[in-house]
Amino acid sequence: MVTLTVINCCVFRLGSGDVGVVQPTLSLLPPSRVELEQGRAALLCLATGGFPSDWKLGWKVGGSSRSAGVSDSPGVLGKDGTYSRSSALTLPADQWRKAGSVSCEASRSGQTPVTQTLNPDQCSE
Repeated sequence: MVTLTVINCCVFRLGSGDVGVVQPTLSLLPPSRVELEQGRAALLCLATGGFPSDWKLGWKVGGSSRSAGVSDSPGVLGKDGTYSRSSALTLPADQWRKAGSVSCEASRSGQTPVTQTLNPDQCSE
């Protein structure tokens, strides 16, 4: 038996499977020139439009997972019934310049991850 529940004018099917899963859209913002001149690089990853709320954001620097210097926000429920969240990564400016690539990844168990990548040498300072 399938149970339908109406929440905020949206219908969700309760039961087995990942019905209604929506991958978030990622936007990855590079550090500003002013920050780099001050010796640090702050990057911001914005995940919008995901459902359900258990998508997690993670960082990779030069292909390796990174948790130091990370600050995450809790998910926020939007009027459309999807969730948004953000994560910030702060690195020393020289690590940013030498990283090769910096990626933000949204992941959820059983789902294909969503990734956005910046290459420092392609970002103008």
